[in-house]
Order: sequence, then C-alpha cells, then structure tokens
Amino acid sequence: MSATKDQPPSSPRQRLGLGAAIVIVIVALAVTVGIGVVRSTVQPSEEVIIADATGTSSAENEVIYVHVSGAVTAPGLYVLDQGARVVDAITAAGGFDDEAAPSALNLARLLSDGEQLVAPTTADLENTPGASNAAAGGAETSSDGRVNLNSSDRAQLDTLPGIGPALAQRIIEWRETNGNFTSVEDLLAVSGIGEKMLATLRDLVVV
Repeated sequence: MSATKDQPPSSPRQRLGLGAAIVIVIVALAVTVGIGVVRSTVQPSEEVIIADATGTSSAENEVIYVHVSGAVTAPGLYVLDQGARVVDAITAAGGFDDEAAPSALNLARLLSDGEQLVAPTTADLENTPGASNAAAGGAETSSDGRVNLNSSDRAQLDTLPGIGPALAQRIIEWRETNGNFTSVEDLLAVSGIGEKMLATLRDLVVV
C-alpha cells in the first residue's frame, strides 16, 4: 500500500484552522499596504512656526518684527502678532524701566513690521527742544536739524518729504486744536499721514 493511502484524511477542524490562518495573513498584509498608502499621501506641513515674545507660536505670515530700545527692562528684537500695539511691545520687553517717560508714547498705536520703537527717558524729554521753545518763539528746528512739529510754520513743515502745503496746514490745525504733539507717533492722528509716511518722517522731526 502506498504512503498516501496510509495517511489519515484531514478532519474538518484542521481544514478550518488552516483557512483561518490564511485569512489572518491576508488581513495583516492588507493593513500593512493600507498604512503605506496613507503615509505616502500625507505630506508634512510646510508652515514655518516662530515663537513670539510671549512664548506662544504663530505662523510666520502672521507676525511682525519690532526692535524695542530705550527705557525698557529688556531691549531687543521681538516677534509679535500682527495687530500688536505699542503697549504689547513694551510689555514684551519687560515694561518701562525707572527712567522712562511713558506719557511720551502713544501706547494704543498699531505697530508695523520692521519698526524700531524707542522708549524715551524723562531726561530725553527735558533735553529735547519742544513746546517751551515754541512758546518763547524759539527755533523751528532742533540742534541736529530736525523739524520741530510744535513750533514750525507751514513753510518749514512743507520742506519735509511728502508734506505739501495742505498737509502742513493740517498739522498746524491739529496742534492748535489738540495742543502740542507729545510724540512723533501723534502724526498718525493727522488726516493724510499713515504708517509709511510716519516711517519716512520719524528721523526728520522732533517734538
């Protein structure tokens, strides 16, 4: 009798176990292939994340860089959210120090990208030609040649880039209505002067 005839026939339980094992192997292969397909279709985010001054994270296209210097606790370059104001930059820099003159800044003013924010000291204000010179009929320009916003007439203001006779007149009318300018940033309150013009005038004028 041959060896094949000597082997007992497989039982239904054995055939069932073999079939189950084959099914498990097929399912495992399918899961592995599926995971590979999903991984190949998911790409890592290309968004660059930058930590802002408060330690949180913001997308790069939603932040501005501001250089804070002067009478603050921790001067330096800070990354702030778009829409941040002067008060936010001062807070990020640790607040004013003991020599600061907070009233010289418009804390509610919106900041712009690439701006340098200088917090003045009380000594800076005392040494800056300002309202007292204007009241006494002093010079329209400071000792370093900058135009004094509080004492210059229309002709002197007209010499500034971008300031024509009409805008010079609005500057004069603003200070007559509201009092002397307390900071260069107050120019933003004059109709026709925006952030770009202010950036141009910042180093050319004084209060």
